[in-house]
Amino acid sequence: MNTKSTSSRSRAPRLSRLIALGLLVAGCALAPLAVGDASAASGQRAKRADAQALLRSRLLWATIDVCNASDQPDTLGVRGSMPGDRDAHDAMYMRFRLQYLSATTKAWIDLAHGVSPTWASVGNGASARQGGRSFQLSPIAGQPAVTLRGVVSFQWRHGSKVVAQASRATSAGRRSLAGADPAGFSAASCVIG
Repeated sequence: MNTKSTSSRSRAPRLSRLIALGLLVAGCALAPLAVGDASAASGQRAKRADAQALLRSRLLWATIDVCNASDQPDTLGVRGSMPGDRDAHDAMYMRFRLQYLSATTKAWIDLAHGVSPTWASVGNGASARQGGRSFQLSPIAGQPAVTLRGVVSFQWRHGSKVVAQASRATSAGRRSLAGADPAGFSAASCVIG
């Protein structure tokens, strides 16, 4: 009996050591999963922080770079600039529209024929990009002049997923890399008519 009880006692500590060892091994196997989940959550937070940095960037702007220039009468040019997200696998897009200032409500209203319905690709996300569009307008004789501005919508995409997006109304004091007429021209609004 003593032998039997000794062997039972000697098995019990071995069994508890095996269970403890099993839990330790299981804990080690679960640890990388927990770290992986934390890493994924950290990556998502970093992506959101990167998107917020894009939206606060001084490189995110829109301007009017052509306003009824002598060699481009009744033409309004809108230019946009957007920072890159430093990922050459991402794509950047812009869409352009015009708004007029209502004489009665003093609110900006979308001009029905001043909309670019499609998104224009301006390149990959490796660096900042600029893009532009000109609108040829047809003022109605005898009608008062109209104050217009542009609005540029921006998207950063990873495949078909939109990573970040923003819109900016035109503002003055911007530097267009191309298309300004006269050179260096930048305005928040333009009067046509």
